[in-house]
Amino acid sequence: MSTALDIKVLASLEPIAAFNATRLRELLDYCHTETIAKGSNPFANNSLHGQSVYLIAGELALQYQDGNRVVVSAQSEWAKHPLGKRQPEIVSANALCDSQLLRIDDELLDRMMTWDQVSSHTLHPDAPENLAREDLESRRAFSSTMFSAENLQHGPFAHLPAANIGELIKRIETMVVWSDDVIVREGEAGDYYYLIDTGHAVVTRQVGGVELQLAQLQAGDVFGEEALISEAKRNATVTMKSNGVLLRLGRVDFLHLLQEPLLHTVDFAQAQQAVRDGALWLDVRHPPEYRYDRLAGALNVPLSDIRNAIGVLDYAKKYIAYCQSGRRSAAAAFILAQAGYEVQVLAGGLWAVPHTQQQ
Repeated sequence: MSTALDIKVLASLEPIAAFNATRLRELLDYCHTETIAKGSNPFANNSLHGQSVYLIAGELALQYQDGNRVVVSAQSEWAKHPLGKRQPEIVSANALCDSQLLRIDDELLDRMMTWDQVSSHTLHPDAPENLAREDLESRRAFSSTMFSAENLQHGPFAHLPAANIGELIKRIETMVVWSDDVIVREGEAGDYYYLIDTGHAVVTRQVGGVELQLAQLQAGDVFGEEALISEAKRNATVTMKSNGVLLRLGRVDFLHLLQEPLLHTVDFAQAQQAVRDGALWLDVRHPPEYRYDRLAGALNVPLSDIRNAIGVLDYAKKYIAYCQSGRRSAAAAFILAQAGYEVQVLAGGLWAVPHTQQQ
């Protein structure tokens, strides 16, 4: 038994019905359906915890912790709302016929709701004429791929505090760019953090007088954070390879609105305890530095290669990043945190670690 999952199904559910058509189409990719055979308990091996679960086909007999029993049909008003959210805990359930459930991650749904509601409050359709241009830019930014469900789950905004969302929407700028435009140049000071809305670009670096291609960037990718966090010069050049649209955030706004929420520092004693509890040291310096004086058991992933480690490093592990001073490790930690890793920075780097602890 199967019920086709489309926007019409999602649009009938609460509070999902508040989303516009674009959001509903996005959400389809994050919905999981399961068929429940008649006579079985759908929550015996797959609980409701951390999920919004909807009955979209069939009937369920539910018994609650307070002793109440209810039969819920997919056609009822009750089925428009997630099961077991506001009632006493469900202690047993039985499918009265072949049925189907829809499950959505609570965290993702809540982030999407928060962003949408904050944006509707922040972006005033009746803004005075002198604010109209700002307002339009903010609307353009909010509708971009950067604020998609994927980026709210795993991207740079996944852990952004709700209090910062409105300010980010107001301060982010939109840039129309053309093929061959140089966005950042190696050796220059960092001034902006960039997000690609549409288009694609290439990252290059001069090595021994030869231009070496390091990476290709596309819609949804970000760049420019390393120089802003480490207070160093740009270590690569980014050139557009197509026309497109970029979003950018100035250095001060980036540090306040994005870096601070994502970067968490620990002192050496706290880091040691975390390592004893299973965390891993992550040395982001150059290999010669690593070989000379590393912490016992540390992995070496130089800052210049940190993006290539995304998907290779274990998401289930916690990492403590370090370098000499803490600057490079802060940049590396930010990049990894954007990608969904749990990573902290050793405050003060190796300069704050007793020599007896290094090998």
